[in-house]
Amino acid sequence: MLDNGRRVTLDGSALRTTDIAALADRTAHPAPPDPKAYARAEESWETARRLAATGRVYGRSTGVGANRTEDVGAAGADHGLRLLRSHAGAIGDPLPGREVRAMLAVRANQLLAGGAGLNPAVITALLDALDSGAHPVVNEHGAVGTGDLAALAQTGLALAGEHPWHCAPGGRAPAPLALDNNDALALISSNALTFGQSALALDELRRLLAASLPVAALSLLAVGGSAEPFAEPVLLARPHPGSAAAATRLRTLSGIPPRPTPPLGRIQDPYGFRCLPQIHGPALDAADTLDRVLTVEVNAAAENPLISIEDQAAYHHGNFYAAHAALALDTFRLAVLQTARLSTARLAALSEPDLTRLRPFLGDAAPASSGVMILEYAAGAALGEMRAVSHPASLGHAVLSRGVEEQASFASLGARQALRACTYYRQILACELVAAIRALRLRSLEPDPGLPLATAYHLAAEVLDPRMEDRPLTDDVGVAMGVLEGLAGV
Repeated sequence: MLDNGRRVTLDGSALRTTDIAALADRTAHPAPPDPKAYARAEESWETARRLAATGRVYGRSTGVGANRTEDVGAAGADHGLRLLRSHAGAIGDPLPGREVRAMLAVRANQLLAGGAGLNPAVITALLDALDSGAHPVVNEHGAVGTGDLAALAQTGLALAGEHPWHCAPGGRAPAPLALDNNDALALISSNALTFGQSALALDELRRLLAASLPVAALSLLAVGGSAEPFAEPVLLARPHPGSAAAATRLRTLSGIPPRPTPPLGRIQDPYGFRCLPQIHGPALDAADTLDRVLTVEVNAAAENPLISIEDQAAYHHGNFYAAHAALALDTFRLAVLQTARLSTARLAALSEPDLTRLRPFLGDAAPASSGVMILEYAAGAALGEMRAVSHPASLGHAVLSRGVEEQASFASLGARQALRACTYYRQILACELVAAIRALRLRSLEPDPGLPLATAYHLAAEVLDPRMEDRPLTDDVGVAMGVLEGLAGV
């Protein structure tokens, strides 16, 4: 639902990943662009037109890729539209609207950084589309991490009135724009779709990482686990920021003092509990790294060529190559995967009578009750899918355009993989949450009132089915998936 009270002002320098998610989900809408940034974009456009009229500027007065040596000349008046038409060949399913809106937000902001030399009316049109909820129909495949050429070419044709828009109820598409030779490459020379999708994945996975700690704390309570792994001296002895943050939050959730009293029972818990800070911490650190990389990218004038107002020059370069994002995405997915593995380990621990002092698989009193046995299989299947999409996309390779473009980052694939990982991670955590609440109910245990963990427990217990007999648990996991959003804010 659109929140008309929140506005995001784009200025080419201060857009945050959380702003992109809000604009994509329509919980915020764009304010008019920053006037100084818009004026700079206008000056960049005028500079680019002068440069292209008096010299060779890639993609404006020449062809692109292996055609870079061919001059367009006076006969190429329709070169810009031909370039958009030829590059608008994305294939696959149409992308969800929120992903396309994220792309529009990123591209509008990048253009306001003032290095593209693009008609500023395009910026206005992109912001109008965001405001009304309209987005061009964009297909999934057409990029290898060196520019989202096909998706942005489809966007360019939509702006020119030659490609369809999808409009929200009551919304409208922008009026068609007259684009010329100076507007085509300047629009498509960007990884805006990749960065938009990455911002959405980062936003969702961060919330799931936040939710995973109360889930883990509930499991820890259910097995009577030790608080020693989260002691302040332990984390100070090896002070990685993410690990310290994870341990501190778990102590806060559970009311654990910085120097807890050693337990009277078992000396060490399984890794699913004992190594939580060391495995969850790298995911938090990787999220911060990806956020920093994306913040640079979505506020960058990375178009090739760069139109420098100060130098009155066009600089041809490789800033479109998205290696930073590809590597940060790969690292983040792999780090989150480790926390998902830990969740399945805790799920297995909850089925173990030696840890819970309950029947195997948290079964009821019926002979050979299976309880939550199947959840281990379901979570394992989801983990397998998550492992597949965590394979490093940057291992990919491509040689394109007659060998002129002989390397590819595949950041675009990494972004799509990160979005898919969200679904599987949510399913895995939900399986653990169902089992943890069941174990606590069977043990007649609840977190102490007043603790944040008590809030988390009641958020889940109030909506999860209390029946313990053997029955299908599909709906329970579906309910638990919905609860995770609330747990993220506990």
